[in-house]
Amino acid sequence: VDGMGGDYAPGPILEGCIDAISRLPLKIKFVGDLDAIFSSAKETGIDETLHKAITDGHIELVPASEVIGMNEEATAVRKKKDASINIAMDLVKKGKALAVYSAGNSGALMAAAIFRLGRLRGIDRPAIGALFPTKDPAQPVLVLDVGANMDCKPNYLHQFALLGNIYSRDVLQVQKPRIGLLNIGEESCKGNDFSLDAYELLNNENQFDFQGNCEGRDVLSGKFDVVVCDGFTGNVLLKFLESVGSVLLGVLRAELPRGRRGKVGSAFLRNNLKRIKKRLDHAEHGGALLLGINGICVIGHGGSKALSVLSALRVVHSAASHGVMDDLADLNKPDVLKV
Repeated sequence: VDGMGGDYAPGPILEGCIDAISRLPLKIKFVGDLDAIFSSAKETGIDETLHKAITDGHIELVPASEVIGMNEEATAVRKKKDASINIAMDLVKKGKALAVYSAGNSGALMAAAIFRLGRLRGIDRPAIGALFPTKDPAQPVLVLDVGANMDCKPNYLHQFALLGNIYSRDVLQVQKPRIGLLNIGEESCKGNDFSLDAYELLNNENQFDFQGNCEGRDVLSGKFDVVVCDGFTGNVLLKFLESVGSVLLGVLRAELPRGRRGKVGSAFLRNNLKRIKKRLDHAEHGGALLLGINGICVIGHGGSKALSVLSALRVVHSAASHGVMDDLADLNKPDVLKV
């Protein structure tokens, strides 16, 4: 875990990790400035819990003398060799950790992952995949790319679909993932030249179940298990979804009756509102996967608090437990990524 990544690091990141080791069968190497870590632990009142976790072998602190700020360029990973994100990536590269999580600078995390872990053979651009809620609470939809690649070529989306298909099948346990291409209409003739070329590539692929174009209104419908798009569009979609939960809950509260009658009604609806928030709150989904890298990487929201960290580590644990990297390694076969 990159303990120094994020707007509020290291405190909330550490809290989330301590919560995670009590709920999940994992051990954490927490990378960062040791003085800052112990100081934050004391401020938040978890210093004794941290010491116990270290003594019990559930958390290991790994020192890093440098930090890459949220506003720094991705090239900082080359200049700051001892940055926490670089140290974390090296632990995975050396086989001392199975996966890496960071809520820090996403550009720097992607650069560090490419420089240190490398891309899977045949993958031109790694993609960030985020899990969106659908009508079925047990079956989210994987959307990629949501921010790694602003400008894409059609064959990138073909590769995103191959990566998403394996992740959805292995980790989300979808027997035959339904792949969709985000577009302005469901007809095959709709969209710009980029969309039309991508559609042709996806439609001619027999390694996954391409279901055609996915309109914006169908992303959360449950009709698709994986939706592919360029990173610019996907990031707009992601940020929009993040606002939906709070807006919806605000509208519901505003429309509830006032006075005593309203309080009684709110009491009856409290559990329902909590469940709605849980399904729509991005903090409950924690992090996005960086797919196409030769290792498991999860990117957290810059403003991640303890709940988001816990949720992200669930994603990390699930990916590591299902052996997804073994199947992704099959993409190294020269004939798999034909375009």
